[in-house]
Amino acid sequence: MKIVISGFYGLGNTGDEAILESMIDNLRDELEDVEITVFSLSPEKTASDHQVKSIYRGWRHQFFDKVKALKEADLLLSGGGGLLQDTYPTKIIFGPLPYYLLIVFLAKLCGTKVMFFSQGIGPVSTKYAKFLMVLFANLADVITVRDQFSKDLLQKLKVTKPKTIVTADIVFAYKKKEDTRCLDSLPLKGTEKLVAISVRPWFEYTDHYKQLAKIADDLIVQAGVTPVFVPMEGHHDFTASEKVLEQMAHRDQCLILGPNFTPSQYLAFIGQCQLTIGLRLHALIFAAITGVPHIGISYDKKVESLLKRSGMWSYSSTLEDVNCQKLTENAIYLLQNQEKYHLMINKNVASLREAALENIKILKTYFL
Repeated sequence: MKIVISGFYGLGNTGDEAILESMIDNLRDELEDVEITVFSLSPEKTASDHQVKSIYRGWRHQFFDKVKALKEADLLLSGGGGLLQDTYPTKIIFGPLPYYLLIVFLAKLCGTKVMFFSQGIGPVSTKYAKFLMVLFANLADVITVRDQFSKDLLQKLKVTKPKTIVTADIVFAYKKKEDTRCLDSLPLKGTEKLVAISVRPWFEYTDHYKQLAKIADDLIVQAGVTPVFVPMEGHHDFTASEKVLEQMAHRDQCLILGPNFTPSQYLAFIGQCQLTIGLRLHALIFAAITGVPHIGISYDKKVESLLKRSGMWSYSSTLEDVNCQKLTENAIYLLQNQEKYHLMINKNVASLREAALENIKILKTYFL
């Protein structure tokens, strides 16, 4: 079976790279003689990392190579991740939403079937984006989404022709590879109480830098923790982490990981922590799949949806409503009751892993 995968790949986002790795590993486990081609911004690296064919994802280069790959493919997998949203600027054919939908349209013109795979949908706010969704998303043959919010939004947007099934983020079916290079890179004694912190920039919003600095300082004083910043999207998150550190009184008691570790390496590190606090969806998913209690700061419905399914929403907050004292109290409570929440999270994640594997079962049902 020949499959083309279209998504946010080759741009250094750990979450999206974990999605791609999990898709490829599970496809290879479940399908015989599968040939995979990935549209990537860094095709040489993607090809080398995953032993796949890879083609430059943008419109300016290798357009006819993309057409050829789609013509020869049995199936286009669009996803996973939050591809169809207009949070970022949308102009005619530029911006994530028109790009990914035009790849879908191109696949259909080539006679290739399309599956939206474990996607998170939205927000979709502009009239133009809504028009594109009705026009092109309805061309898909089947859709799986990673949360109920995404399915409800698709129906609201009048994307009703393909069957839509709620599953889970495919990273819940991630195949771990033991790799301790993150942990080994830090000057640790081995007795530290590690707390992973994931911070990201969010357009012009900056209040969370000061709030996370306050929470980290209070946890150092009140709970004796060692905060370690985990930059899940390269220099963007590394710079955001430095903005938090600049506002901390006890910054000398914090550490920051390098920005170029692999998903497996970041996952192994978060699994060694006693708590994770942060914004990045896949930092929180990494915590969940390693049974680590986690507190999310939700800037998007996808984060809230995850926290509700992992059982940690009542200890978390939306980005606009952060109460530093409350979140610090929640963090100390979770540190003191780790085993109880470790068991609860593991139970919830077991069902999420089954739901993630449903993406592959649905693919086999509809397209084999």
